[in-house]
Amino acid sequence: MKILQLVSDWKWTGPAEPMLVLMKALRDRGHQVDLVCPEPPSGSNRSLWQEASARRLDPIHAIAPIRSAIASGDWDRVRLLRDWLETSELGGPYDIVHCWHGRDHVLAARALQLWGRADSMLGRAGLVRFLSSAESISAWPWNRWLFGRACDGLICVSEQAVVVNRQLRGGRAISATSGAVDFDVLSTRKTPSEIRSEWGVPPGAKLVGVVARMQAHRRFDLLFDALARVVRERPEVCLVLIGRGTREEEVVRGPLREMGLEKNVIIAGYRTEDYADVLNALDLFTFLVPGSDGTCRALLQAAALGLPLVGTRRGAIPEIISNGQTGLLVAEDGAALAAAWSSLFDDPSRCLAMGKAARREASDRFRPDRFAAWMERFYADVRGRA
Repeated sequence: MKILQLVSDWKWTGPAEPMLVLMKALRDRGHQVDLVCPEPPSGSNRSLWQEASARRLDPIHAIAPIRSAIASGDWDRVRLLRDWLETSELGGPYDIVHCWHGRDHVLAARALQLWGRADSMLGRAGLVRFLSSAESISAWPWNRWLFGRACDGLICVSEQAVVVNRQLRGGRAISATSGAVDFDVLSTRKTPSEIRSEWGVPPGAKLVGVVARMQAHRRFDLLFDALARVVRERPEVCLVLIGRGTREEEVVRGPLREMGLEKNVIIAGYRTEDYADVLNALDLFTFLVPGSDGTCRALLQAAALGLPLVGTRRGAIPEIISNGQTGLLVAEDGAALAAAWSSLFDDPSRCLAMGKAARREASDRFRPDRFAAWMERFYADVRGRA
């Protein structure tokens, strides 16, 4: 198949990494997979374009970095995209255009003239959309068009999302996948003791790790509540926060000072080169609220590194953590989260067994080749409905 990955966001965020993992795995299976995305603004630290080029998945063309679904000048952009999809100008005609954001979805739907034509795909590419949210799509007229007639195939991040959105699809293709882990980026170079020494962590400390952008909706308040409860009995427990955010003072540092928890929290910041080393230095991993990619990529990575997992029942989390086997699912309550941490620290053998089970499951369920094989079948199903 000829597949065009169309992405309107230049940032290295959300579904960017899962998309590149998918691209490489599909190419390995013999498909032509091309990428069109915006070039990064001058001075940007990390971008989709740069990461794609570093992985030899160079974009074949740039589009304007616009986030609004509809913008001035779009008619010219739509005509150009139609040429790309239907002719050999860039490498087409394409069988599938795979969209990852609202902006690129709307551009592709307009290019394929999906506002009034019948569902037949004769003579055109099939439009597939990845939906990062696990929530029910509001049934507004715009959404009924965008996720109905203007979408030949909808990919969700959880089976529950499929259930709540099936009616909106009107019989069109909809399915769920758990995503994949790029095992190559998880190779470690430093030992856990080296990382802990850099942080000045005393021997015997128990480290609970979290990867999340520092935003209020990621429930840092719940993390700090649980930590305050645990350290009363286990002062050796430390919370390791991996990530960044413009509201760090408001969401993290300020509350920590007020609660007197600074000495039990390590703000590790945003990590790139030693990201896997940092995860590997943890004793267990916690994930409370999915971020913008919906696949809970950090949770998959922690599982692949053999960490026992603790999570809530939000989004795709309960479909990733096998409760009681690879980790524990808890209510969104500080006491429940603290109890889960304590129960694992109280039973080191169980903690170790869960970590091993998480690694085994990740090496099977979250392989890139398995992800690509699933996507290949989904694309074929979308095409087969023409």
